[in-house]
Amino acid sequence: MQDLTDLYQSVILDHNRRPRNRGKLPTANRVAHGENPSCGDQCTVYLRLDGDRIGDISFDGSGCAISQASASLMTLNLKGKTAPEAEAIYADVHHLVTTGKVDENNLSDLAALAGVHQFPARIKCATLGWHAALNALKGDPITATTETHKD
Repeated sequence: MQDLTDLYQSVILDHNRRPRNRGKLPTANRVAHGENPSCGDQCTVYLRLDGDRIGDISFDGSGCAISQASASLMTLNLKGKTAPEAEAIYADVHHLVTTGKVDENNLSDLAALAGVHQFPARIKCATLGWHAALNALKGDPITATTETHKD
């Protein structure tokens, strides 16, 4: 199990140090912002819908390694997905970060977030970008806040 823990930690550190798809997406046609008032993390998600699919997605913001790495991983996993597919992936991620139970077949690199369940206060960090992305998909202009979601 220590090897998996080390692997997961290295994935989180890598995505925090070198986040993928970070920055404002100039072609975005949906934008949503998220805040975690308990720790100050902030995340803005930019996405471009092409028909019913996420054609491109990026994020920007500031926060802890977990929130930044989770947002980076999120962009890689949501690109090309429909809203229902994105919601299903989020449901799997939420289950993962709240229970630590990994289904490697469904989550791939997102399994790196499994250790978050050991630190309940960090669950909000891990889900912040996801809440913003789901708001962007719905076209909801209201800031997503971790205080309004049951994480």
